[in-house]
Amino acid sequence: MGGLTLATASASKLQLKPLADRVVVKKLDAEEKTAGGIVLPDSAKEKPQQGEILAVGPGRTDDKGSRVAMEVKVGDKVLFAKYTGTEVKIEGVEYLILAERDILAVVG
Repeated sequence: MGGLTLATASASKLQLKPLADRVVVKKLDAEEKTAGGIVLPDSAKEKPQQGEILAVGPGRTDDKGSRVAMEVKVGDKVLFAKYTGTEVKIEGVEYLILAERDILAVVG
């Protein structure tokens, strides 16, 4: 699978290509209000655990040297563990790079 051309923050193009079994995820926004309608300040919001996959690595290599295909693909909405992955900020946009094994489920 190919890399991600990040041109969302500006006209310049930045290549971000995940390696092995890693994916690049754009986190979906945390809830702004509680179920009762109370608006939450940024400091009280839960860390997002859902996002959309923007780029997928080629997959990991098994013990025999064969490539193991990724189970997720670009465009999948996924759930992931709360404190997993590496957060990166590129041109003002936040992304999460995580291993496929840290993805808990595909949504939808």
